[in-house]
Amino acid sequence: MSWLELAEDTLFGPDNLPYGVFSRAGGPERRIGVAVGGYVLDLAAASEDLAAPFAPLVAGEALNPLLAAGRPRWQEVRNYVREWLDDARFADQVRPHLVPAGEVTMHLPFEVADYVDFYSSEQHAVNAGKIFRPDAADLPPNWKHLPIGYHGRAGTVVVSGTPVVRPSGQRKPRNAAEPSFGPSQRLDIEAEVGFVVGTPSTLGTQVSTSDFEQHVFGVCLVNDWSARDIQAWEYQPLGPFLGKSFATSVSPWIVPLEALEHARVAPPAQDPEPFEYLRTKENWGLDLAIEVRLNGHLVSSPPFATQYWTAPQQLAHMTVNGASLRTGDFFASGTVTGPAREQRGSFLELSWGGQEPFDVGGETRTFLEDGDEVVLSATAPGPEGKRIGFGEVRGRIVPG
Repeated sequence: MSWLELAEDTLFGPDNLPYGVFSRAGGPERRIGVAVGGYVLDLAAASEDLAAPFAPLVAGEALNPLLAAGRPRWQEVRNYVREWLDDARFADQVRPHLVPAGEVTMHLPFEVADYVDFYSSEQHAVNAGKIFRPDAADLPPNWKHLPIGYHGRAGTVVVSGTPVVRPSGQRKPRNAAEPSFGPSQRLDIEAEVGFVVGTPSTLGTQVSTSDFEQHVFGVCLVNDWSARDIQAWEYQPLGPFLGKSFATSVSPWIVPLEALEHARVAPPAQDPEPFEYLRTKENWGLDLAIEVRLNGHLVSSPPFATQYWTAPQQLAHMTVNGASLRTGDFFASGTVTGPAREQRGSFLELSWGGQEPFDVGGETRTFLEDGDEVVLSATAPGPEGKRIGFGEVRGRIVPG
């Protein structure tokens, strides 16, 4: 029981303790912090005042030094913070370093090294196949043999709240004789979950599924903004490029893997059985409840537990050819979509390729209009029937 008075239903209790980077109102200096209830604990200042042995790891403006330190140090930091919040002996020393959340500006929490995006929801892949390739098989022939992915653009990963500028590019509708150029007319979202790599690996070695927890620090929410008209014209034969690379938004808080113990579930059965390097002994499906809001209206509730390929499998596949991991590498799940219409994680699916407009508080949408704001949020089971939160991924579309 914490000496800090927290609301019973807080999503940022002592069992969560996600990490982020913030600055105070009116001050340019960025600090590493931990979300606690309605506060941000200035971890850098608190660790210095309490002479914590890990203080140098959290003294900078990004999480990367802490990420690189490895799981024993991650656990050490978490144990210290929990003790500071649980033990009243530390109250007088810690309280001055609690900043009301309304007084801070959040920043990108880590320096992104490489970014990979996967395609791991079977229902999303089936839906996209029917929309993009109506005369072909629902799934590509390789889909159930390996986690399909593409290498994204690390430099355009941005923190929640960053405006999203409508991209321009080439488009060619099916019924058009020639391509045209201009602002995307089919701008979309993809509700995803991201995984942040801490401990690197050596070039030429493989990372096994069993080593997932030794390399991955934590989890965040992701909106992989997508220009569907640009994507449809460019993606064959090499996959997504300009239709994806203009912006990828992430939540400002990274939830550590330790906080997700009660959210772990068995993933869906896989048939055929994957190759040995993709087999897992531990359950790393995650029971995350995602919500997608457009202009304040709930339009979808995708369930992450339905994902066919899990994060350990994705990590193993990323490195099976010997590709190395770097601190700050970041990989995303791909669009999260469930079997029901109200569980579709993209507007491409919600509007069925623009053919079926969906309701937004008395208005209708197929794809995003200038001025629209999308907010993704998610919760997961915690101990004693409580829930933990991931914060929000918020983005507003502005004209190109």
